[in-house]
Amino acid sequence: MIPCYLYALALSALTCFVAQARRIVAVGDLHGDLANSRKTFRMAGLIDDDDRWIGNDTVFVQTGDVLDRGTDTIALYDLLRKLRDEAPATGGEVIPLLGNHEVMNLIGDWRYVTRQEIDTFGSYEDRVKAFRLDGFLGEYLGELNMTAVVDGNVFCHGGIDINFAKLGVDTINSFVHEDMPVVVGQHKDPHGVFGEQGPTWYRGWALDKEPGVCEAVQQTLSILKADRMIIGHTPQLDGQILTRCDGKIIVIDIGLSWVYGGHAGALEIDGEKLTAIYKSGRVDLTPSRPPPFVHQELR
Repeated sequence: MIPCYLYALALSALTCFVAQARRIVAVGDLHGDLANSRKTFRMAGLIDDDDRWIGNDTVFVQTGDVLDRGTDTIALYDLLRKLRDEAPATGGEVIPLLGNHEVMNLIGDWRYVTRQEIDTFGSYEDRVKAFRLDGFLGEYLGELNMTAVVDGNVFCHGGIDINFAKLGVDTINSFVHEDMPVVVGQHKDPHGVFGEQGPTWYRGWALDKEPGVCEAVQQTLSILKADRMIIGHTPQLDGQILTRCDGKIIVIDIGLSWVYGGHAGALEIDGEKLTAIYKSGRVDLTPSRPPPFVHQELR
């Protein structure tokens, strides 16, 4: 089995499939807040007080937007990379994904970058170098994928609409890596995967009205051969994970960063059982009826 963070480097295995049903923890947008990120990871049983991986065989998915708004960009990426390296020793896996803010910084869109955050790099010029595709952060971000599939759960930052679903996760991720140098170097998006309808920017599943959206969601999941889609990107300012369409869409951007109120929390998936993990305790999010399509084909 190829670890999900390496699969983009393997020409014959572009989709991230985890071979066995394991506990999954998903965390949404971090936006530069190391303290609340560490608090969340500890609440979810992923790290100890020394930030060492203790998640055993848990699959930990972070759906992007690690940076911007807050100041802890370097420390957060260092922590995620460290956990990614430590987790396989106990059968675990850490899957970081691209968000729209990762892409924005790669193309030089710094509208949400603070002066204090720039200072953590040393200087403006040092930050520019860091986000070049051969820089210490740009190279890392260039390895990441836009979406992953773990045991019938599709993860991405904004959402995969029905048109991109028809391309398939393999093709989406292939286009990401094929087009990244063009997007960064020429600000062109040959296949549209980095655009407003692409998986890092799309908000339809979080905002479109029910019940109409649910039929489209079901069609999309059927195309993807998945049970549900877990997304970030659209902040839930009440600090609560949002479930829609009988749990087929789960929005996990709960405003973790202090900029949005500092709502620490994570989603836990254990088979068909869905649980929100908050500072106040655990909340069962399992729908009263399971999704009609249960994905069994694992590879």
